[in-house]
Amino acid sequence: MMGMPRGGRLFLATCLCSFFVLVLYFQSITKPEPALKTGSRPGKSRRSPLQTLYKGDQKQLKLPAAQKSLQGRRKVLDQACLSHTKKRRVLSPEDLKHLIVDDKHGLIYCYVPKVACTNWKRVLMVLSSNGRYSDPLAIPANEAHVAGNLRTLSEFSVTEINQRLRSYLKFIFVREPFERLVSAYRNKFTRSYNTAFHKRYGTKIIRRHRANPQPEALEKGNDVSFQEFIQYLVDPRTQREEPFNEHWERVHSLCHPCLIHYDVVGKYETLEPDAQAVLRLAGVEGKVQFPTSGKSTRTDGNMAARFFKHISPFYQKKLFNLYRMDFLLFNYTTPEYLRTR
Repeated sequence: MMGMPRGGRLFLATCLCSFFVLVLYFQSITKPEPALKTGSRPGKSRRSPLQTLYKGDQKQLKLPAAQKSLQGRRKVLDQACLSHTKKRRVLSPEDLKHLIVDDKHGLIYCYVPKVACTNWKRVLMVLSSNGRYSDPLAIPANEAHVAGNLRTLSEFSVTEINQRLRSYLKFIFVREPFERLVSAYRNKFTRSYNTAFHKRYGTKIIRRHRANPQPEALEKGNDVSFQEFIQYLVDPRTQREEPFNEHWERVHSLCHPCLIHYDVVGKYETLEPDAQAVLRLAGVEGKVQFPTSGKSTRTDGNMAARFFKHISPFYQKKLFNLYRMDFLLFNYTTPEYLRTR
């Protein structure tokens, strides 16, 4: 090499450098990016939840049927996004406010009100509290919703956001759109204790959509009918003035499933096995148990049918068009009780 001309030595050195750069490049694109281990002990490695999910390690997961179901939903969502969304856009911090981050276990959860989000927040508080909490049900429901108890993705820098979106297990739980809507109406407009909602939304709904309202109704807003609620939702003025409240906002607008690749799409209708699958994927099944529901009056399809019985076909069709994307993206069929023709 010493006897070679200077130009030859430079050429050979350049070739060697290029070779090593290529080796490093191909190593980087073939190796999965490891999850950030903010809360794990140095030197201790654990299997990434994404590896468990996508490598098909059914022996470790012990839920092959559940895994196939979760993977099937992911494929349906991908196909629906390709078919029904035309433009992609850049996510803003405002878009990420519903994505809760657990750095300790490498989890991102997009919470959807009226889809067991209180219990999921409780579970994440247990997981990220470093021992402060141990039982999800011991956490009061109102405390689970206090801003600041859990970190959201919007609080991080752009670099930190991208790192987490690439390497964390991202999951979402969805529900049949009209059953979720009826559940939101029942909770926010038929419960006497929800005076804040009555004042904030009830008075406006009654003022706009009730003929000759009584002064007491205009003042309290505590007797909104389901028909009036539907009229409010489909009224073009409603969304022109401000975004929907999160309790009746469409899931695709809250969680952006065609812009964010959710690894797990759980469903309210199969809540317990889906929740168990998520906890197993995260490697925390022994640390926390997802609370089982004890509600006997949970909103289901039969109850939703009773609420829609007195809604005219005109408003049913308008409402279905409003929530159509949620039906399509999450593979929910049009309810049999709808009269949209």
